[in-house]
Parts: sequence; C-alpha cells; structure tokens
Amino acid sequence: MPPEIVPIDDLEIVLTRKAIKNMHLRVKPPDGRIEVSAPLRLPLSTIRGFVREKRAWIEVQQQAIAASPRAEAAAATPEEVAAWKAVVAACVPPLIAAWEPIMGVRAGAIAYRNMKSRWGSCQPATGRICINVRLALYPPECLEYVVVHELCHLLERGHGPRFHALMDHFMPDWKARRAKLR
Repeated sequence: MPPEIVPIDDLEIVLTRKAIKNMHLRVKPPDGRIEVSAPLRLPLSTIRGFVREKRAWIEVQQQAIAASPRAEAAAATPEEVAAWKAVVAACVPPLIAAWEPIMGVRAGAIAYRNMKSRWGSCQPATGRICINVRLALYPPECLEYVVVHELCHLLERGHGPRFHALMDHFMPDWKARRAKLR
C-alpha cells in the first residue's frame, strides 16, 4: 500500500500500512517528518491514540533534529559552505598523510563538495577521494573516520565483511565515530 498523509491534531503523519505485527513510529531528518508503519487492519483510532500518547517524545525528537548540524547545513549560506570547505580542506591532507603509511595505500586527487546524502566517496581505480564539507560541523574524529573509511576503499571496494575487518583493524572505535554522524 502506498503511504498516506493522516492529520492527527496539528501533526501530519505519513502512514504506511504493512503486513507487520507491531506499529513503528519514526521522526526523520532533515525536517522532522513523522512516519508510522502500522499493521494492515489496525484501526485508525488506535494509530491516532498511539501518536497522541507519544506526542512528547515526537517533540523532543523534532527539536533534536532542528538543532542538529544536518539542519544547520540545510539552511547554510554560500559563505558558510565556503568556510566549511576551507576548514575541511585544511584538515584532510594531514590526515591522509598520517594514515597512508599506516594503511599502505596512496590516495589520488582529493575533492571537497557540499553533499546532502554522503560523507565521502572513493574511486578505487584512480584513488580519487571526495570529502563532504559539512563534516566541518561535526567533531574532528568524525572527519578522521570518513578519511579512514574512504582510504579503506582503496583496499576493498564494497562494504562487506573484509571492509569491516579492515575498519576494525585500523580504527577499532569507528562505529562510535560513525554514530555521531547519524
């Protein structure tokens, strides 16, 4: 079934009915959209009651999203983006220089872009690495995580078990660093 928009009090809910047993509520970045997945035959009155019961939680989640770096990035001016690029471009080359000998790799050209959905990218054939300038809004360990992640792609193209083993080897706390980006 396609999702439908359901007003509940002053909230707009994106409701998707599925062949599931339990109802699920999510507040999604970047705008705090409220999504509910519900069993196919669950009455709308039950869904409305559930959303009303979770109202305080929904508001806390929406406030956290609104205060996040992701929201700040979405509203950035060209001057702010240029400042982020300057910060990231100053930090990445020393990180790459430090990690290349540790990992036994050699990066190619480095590019910096303001990207909405990716933190970085790597073209293993050329060694070209692209880093998201929005990383300037996050703690420095997040930028280092992305650099190591992209350098790992010079050793392993995909995100399979070997890639994860490489990340575990080179940066044992990579999962905690990645969590800060979510």
